[in-house]
Amino acid sequence: MLEHGGRLRRAARDYGIPLADWLDLSTGINPEMYPVPAIDPLGWQRLPEDDDGLDAAAAAYYGSDRLLALPGSQAAVQALPLLFAPMAVACVSPLYEEHPLAWENAGHKLRCLPSLSRALSATTPAVLVCNPNNPTAERVSRDVLLETAECLRRRGGWLIVDEAFGDAEPENTVAALAGSEAAPNLIVLRSLGKFFGLAGARVGFIFAAPDKLDRLRATIGPWSIAHPSRLVARLALQDTAWQIAARERLAAASRRLAQMLTPLGAARRTALFCSVGGGNPPLSAGTVAALAEHFTRRGILVRRFDSRGLLRFGLPGDATGWRRLDAAIAEWQAP
Repeated sequence: MLEHGGRLRRAARDYGIPLADWLDLSTGINPEMYPVPAIDPLGWQRLPEDDDGLDAAAAAYYGSDRLLALPGSQAAVQALPLLFAPMAVACVSPLYEEHPLAWENAGHKLRCLPSLSRALSATTPAVLVCNPNNPTAERVSRDVLLETAECLRRRGGWLIVDEAFGDAEPENTVAALAGSEAAPNLIVLRSLGKFFGLAGARVGFIFAAPDKLDRLRATIGPWSIAHPSRLVARLALQDTAWQIAARERLAAASRRLAQMLTPLGAARRTALFCSVGGGNPPLSAGTVAALAEHFTRRGILVRRFDSRGLLRFGLPGDATGWRRLDAAIAEWQAP
């Protein structure tokens, strides 16, 4: 099993700090989650139904009805490689590590390359990219992604784009074109866990050509998303006012976080997390370990990527959290 952020209980045990005393910055989840309403008790008793309005709300929000609702985009990460015969897949690396693991487990040959241009020039049948990228916070423009999809289409290939962190900048996303006549070979993954802060609901979507969606639907089976999760997801996708306000809050918070992290090194940011290191040169392995230990001993959990020379910081959720992070950075700087 791969390591992921959010392992707060283990950190509490290992460091002897009570669970309630931690500031968890190890995930890229919006700390100001969508306000979940009271759930009708019948939602826990009845099986979920596909015609409950979730697909329509998602089609309106994402701009496409070529979609399949999933129990988290992780379900697509796991199942998508099974829809293809074994082939070579170029991954723009580093990226969310569950992707290459799933493709390798399905018998595909992986090539991990440092840029989209290198991945495209590798002439593999498929290219996989996270945009914005997790964990580096790098972005590829919408136009470049669509040009890449067209290049791959001309040679019979596929472009798979994970847009789990894309909601905060919808103008740079390509989900609306996935599986369309203009981009039939484009496959896009989306998630409600990050921007909406609903990781526990386990709701995501895949956008693709109908034949791929039909095969994936048959693989996943019926009732894959719980009734209460479907209800909350539909409401979140329809709440335009909340979405606009959230984008403004997150943009301001990520700018503040990037500025705060400057004493640790240059920080690249998305709306939901900032990454320090990982560039040229990356942070040394010793610095990554020392920084992670420094914050952890102060009850601040961050995400470390030792092999990439990188630390990732999520957003504090309140004034107390911001003060704690600021104080910990000041202590690191102190002689």
